[in-house]
Amino acid sequence: MVLSAVHKLRVFQLGFSDPGRSFYSSGDKVSGSVQLEAAQPCRVTGLRITAAGCARVEYRGGKNHKSRSQEVEYLKYEEELRLEEQLSRDSDGSFLLQPGKTYSWTFGFELPAPGRLVSSYKGKFGYVRYYARAVLDRPSQHALQCEKEFEVEEPLDVNRPDLLAPAAASIQKKVTCMFIPDGQVSICAHIDRKGFCEGEDININAKFENTCSRIVVPKAAIIAKHSYLAHGHTKVLRQKLSAVRGNHIISGMCDMWQGKTVRVPKLKPSLLDCDIIKVEYALTIYLHIPGSEKLILELPLVIGTIPFGGVGSRTSSMSSQVGSMGSQAGSLSSWASFPSSPPSYSNIHRDLRVDGPRTPLLHDYDGGEDDDEGGLFMRAPELYYPPPPAYSEVDQDAVNPGQVVQVF
Repeated sequence: MVLSAVHKLRVFQLGFSDPGRSFYSSGDKVSGSVQLEAAQPCRVTGLRITAAGCARVEYRGGKNHKSRSQEVEYLKYEEELRLEEQLSRDSDGSFLLQPGKTYSWTFGFELPAPGRLVSSYKGKFGYVRYYARAVLDRPSQHALQCEKEFEVEEPLDVNRPDLLAPAAASIQKKVTCMFIPDGQVSICAHIDRKGFCEGEDININAKFENTCSRIVVPKAAIIAKHSYLAHGHTKVLRQKLSAVRGNHIISGMCDMWQGKTVRVPKLKPSLLDCDIIKVEYALTIYLHIPGSEKLILELPLVIGTIPFGGVGSRTSSMSSQVGSMGSQAGSLSSWASFPSSPPSYSNIHRDLRVDGPRTPLLHDYDGGEDDDEGGLFMRAPELYYPPPPAYSEVDQDAVNPGQVVQVF
């Protein structure tokens, strides 16, 4: 920092050796330098570097809105810089800084081993903060300080076996109308793994059943849960992130999601190892039921820093099997061939014409971005299906003469 004219120092600043570095991790070395420049002769007695990292929670809660706070320390370091390397010590133990000259001292320290640090975080009711501070002692005056923060990000590998395991759950609910049973709704869903990184797609496989008399809407969203703990009291904030929705399901029908995707947005990784702050994620799959509470199913998610490598125990074993089968198929392709499958009706354009009035049935209100959507409409379509596609099979034995295959 550049000091004002009332100070005898013109420059007193701390900088890191690699200013472009975005974050550090456990075991990394943090290094830098402290620069001093005097505007006029100035005496100092010492210069030291301190580094600290702590998590702090502070909020007001309870009936009396009492302030609650708690702090946990994760890093503490102190180093005395040797001023005598560039300055001469006077008889009183002080050092004289000459004006018009810039002095610089380097420092460095190593972050603790893995498992002892937590990632940097900044939230509404708490933070995890790391910084390096330079303290300049002066005779008969208050010490001057300057500090600089640095980010810590602990690696979280989503290729761990527990995060590669799939997650599945099911839930159902009985619906009533004026205390009269009105059927039930149910959700059964699973995802292939629990660990993801930002930018990856989560493939959702789910089945929704509706036997009540109402039209329900299936939806899914990524939810972030921030928990702040202070002296046995916990404050929780929930935040809705990316969301998708499906088609409306009328009474007596069901719907299937086969690989419906929701993308992980740009967000901070999961914070699981901090003693007083937790950041957890979940995939919430739910049914919006008009006139009733939502049916909600949650699957756990962990947002990491090391992306999915695409290789797992089951995947590798399956790929080896596929590879061996492929080699066998390559040797057989010279003498055996199979007819192609019949064409699909999906390749033919359908002209679905809708005639008749459109009568609104209900409005889907979910307290969010769906407010401006129109209601559901009863439609009476007249469907004109095209004729079956042309298809024929050729007898391969009639075209190609038989071959003798020697069997070993």
